[in-house]
Amino acid sequence: MIQIRPSITLDRNNLAAIPHELISTEKAQRMAEFFSFLGDANRLRVLSLLANKEFCVSDLAALLEMSESAVSHQLRNLRAMRLVTYRKQGRNVFYRLHDSHIFHLYQAVAEHLDEKD
Repeated sequence: MIQIRPSITLDRNNLAAIPHELISTEKAQRMAEFFSFLGDANRLRVLSLLANKEFCVSDLAALLEMSESAVSHQLRNLRAMRLVTYRKQGRNVFYRLHDSHIFHLYQAVAEHLDEKD
């Protein structure tokens, strides 16, 4: 017998059911790469602004005190990871979070970090 949680004891014969709860190695690797990608402070700062509303590159650059080139580079990477999307309006390109999943992920982490122990 293996003790998993204090109140649950599993027979080795019943362990076959557990892999259905375990994510695949491939998905775990993709998730690790995703979270590693978010380990950049500038990318998180961009996401923090886009969590509230959409912005064009020049406005993001001004708010972040970064060059437009640097912001564009971050946005290109964020687009590649499907974290942001954009729309064109005339000569301007406006960026926003890709979907509500990204907003909720950002919000959940921010709230977790603001919690007091």
